[in-house]
Amino acid sequence: MRVMTVENKAFLISIGSIELDKQLTLIAPQTSATAGPGAGDRSIFIISGDHRVRLTVKEHSPLKAVPDEDGVLLLYHGEPFISGELESPLCHCPEQAYITVSETCIFDCKFCPVPKLHGGIKSIETIIEMVEEASATGRLKAISLTSGVAISPEEEVERMVEVVQALRRRFDLPIGVSVYPTRDSSRLLYDAGADEIKYNVETMDPLIFANVCRDFSLSWILDALRQAVLIFGKNAVFTNVIIGLGEDDDTVLDGVATLASMGVIPNLRPISASPLRTGEITVERPSQERLLYLAKETKDILTNNGLDATKARTMCLPCTGCDITPFWDL
Repeated sequence: MRVMTVENKAFLISIGSIELDKQLTLIAPQTSATAGPGAGDRSIFIISGDHRVRLTVKEHSPLKAVPDEDGVLLLYHGEPFISGELESPLCHCPEQAYITVSETCIFDCKFCPVPKLHGGIKSIETIIEMVEEASATGRLKAISLTSGVAISPEEEVERMVEVVQALRRRFDLPIGVSVYPTRDSSRLLYDAGADEIKYNVETMDPLIFANVCRDFSLSWILDALRQAVLIFGKNAVFTNVIIGLGEDDDTVLDGVATLASMGVIPNLRPISASPLRTGEITVERPSQERLLYLAKETKDILTNNGLDATKARTMCLPCTGCDITPFWDL
């Protein structure tokens, strides 16, 4: 059976979900997202050939995973598609302790279910235990931290600074942080020991941004990204750009060019529609063709600006499970 190509991966991502055979349901290592549009969903990682993909576990998906010798066989509408192996995540994703510190948020981005889930806040002790457990596997390569905003962006950054300092004292691993920026968040987190930073613009379409991220300021986030590059340097500052909110490709690529010219590597993230947001927002999962086109164009733009996504050591870019990632997948 054939292994996964980048075209196969783009097709799988365009669907985004998979049903598990009953036997696999009992043994497949699954993970649950606690941040972003996919929060609350359970998913599996499949590795095949040179590619990794993360798919949400869902009944009645057109894709189905069934046991196949030492791995799994993926069926599309009952017909064999590709073969691969299930990959065990550590904390949220393979090879990383990717931990959500505050699983709650005072803001109300319309694509995100986190404000409706009312999660808790992890203590530093809990976070250290999670990283130690991941480290004990011998497979841990990086620590990644993300967070909602429990009280205020300033308090969240203060909490994250304390977490980074505690982890830096114990672990000699790259640490990446994704938070909502404050006036001095980049300097504070860099001085605390963070190696990489992510501030998510979510969309570079100003009209869509104003509609779906009403509590935020796009210009503020862009200014924070510019400042972050001055502190962390090129290939160490990232941002998520969600695909499927109604934006057109020209807007996406113009946004990619703007971000790349600043020294920021954008991560193009296919939208995951949350049932908790039904009626509040209309989204469309991007097609296989769109995912491939945008990824190839993004790679060219990054190359022309001297950026390389393979230099990233933490968070989404080296994981690659959810996206077609330039330089990694193509």
